[in-house]
Amino acid sequence: MKYGLIGESLVHSFSKNIHRELSDYVYNYYEVNKEELPSLLKKEAMGGFNVTIPYKQEVIKYCNSLSPSAKKIGSVNTLVYDKNRAITGYNTDYDGFIYLLKRSKIELMGASVLILGNGGTSLTARAAAADLGADKITIVSRKGPITYEKLGDYYDSTVIINTTPVGMYPNNGESLIDLSYFKKCKAVVDVIYNPLKTKLVLQAESLGIKATGGLPMLVAQARTASELFTGEIINDNKVEAIIKKLSKEKENIVLVGMPGSGKSTIGAALAKATGKELIETDLLVEEHEGKTIPEIFEEKGEAYFREVEKAMVASAGKRSGAIISTGGGVILNKENLDPLRQNGQIYFIQRPIESLSRDGRPLSKSTEALKDMYKIRLPLYKSFSNTVVNNYTTITEAAEEIIKDFNKSSI
Repeated sequence: MKYGLIGESLVHSFSKNIHRELSDYVYNYYEVNKEELPSLLKKEAMGGFNVTIPYKQEVIKYCNSLSPSAKKIGSVNTLVYDKNRAITGYNTDYDGFIYLLKRSKIELMGASVLILGNGGTSLTARAAAADLGADKITIVSRKGPITYEKLGDYYDSTVIINTTPVGMYPNNGESLIDLSYFKKCKAVVDVIYNPLKTKLVLQAESLGIKATGGLPMLVAQARTASELFTGEIINDNKVEAIIKKLSKEKENIVLVGMPGSGKSTIGAALAKATGKELIETDLLVEEHEGKTIPEIFEEKGEAYFREVEKAMVASAGKRSGAIISTGGGVILNKENLDPLRQNGQIYFIQRPIESLSRDGRPLSKSTEALKDMYKIRLPLYKSFSNTVVNNYTTITEAAEEIIKDFNKSSI
């Protein structure tokens, strides 16, 4: 039997990779419009489907029966055929969402829960919140009855759950709310998994609020779907192994550091060792402008260069599974931080000033200029980065240190 994912746009889905790790069945993507659903569901070779936006409620009318959770929630994301080709609809998102909360140690008992969005995943989140003992559950959506204009009445919410696609690739960097107004918020859940950390999750982390993105939920719900497809039990250890493997495949390694500190050379070594693509933001700037960086500085000045750099960093940061080597001054603009952190681990390449290369670097004209620059930038490099790597010995050793640390970390 074959299996697959039904949706409207699946080009950036991770599901095929996950199901490949879960079992050995054939799993494909089926991008269809609403009118094409009936004929797709009649395909004889199919043993079942997962279902995503915007069909989680639409497919219900094609089901011969619903599992208790799917019936209660009113949303279906897994279809399974029996030997007579009758379809049973399940909601494995519920299982995935519960797993996500437990994994993140987020408690809903007695919580005041604010859920953003009113689609199929919102129905799942509100059912889970009720089952887990939430004291108050509020649904906010653009069409109401409670709209985002009325958010001020719910600033006392203690847990916020985003079930909308706002902030999802390619519209990274968007968020429906500003967490700074939610003074009592203790936890944030965003079901989006691309990027690995949305703007909402990044803001929560910056405010010291417990937060999680949606990748563990995606893997855990796929585990339950796979069990329904095959009848084979899959343990939590395998789920965690898939989460780690997928996050390492999708996560970027980002390099920051002084001009001439060896970022490009280390980046090339990392790309060779990991198979990840190397992206250099300085080269993106030069390609965009059709000029070298010294020429840009001379003709249009540093302020202009920084604006172009910000745009190129935002573009590079949306990528996944890459090595991103940044320009020495990328840390001067705090708006560059979230685009680099959303999918990446950031490493500060530290090297003695006397060893820094100055060739073709407009702001590195003398040792004194470098010392002054370093004094200003050092605290910024440290605040931007997750880890400091000393490039005092060889490029190979620095690259190996980064790979070792990167492989240890987990979302």
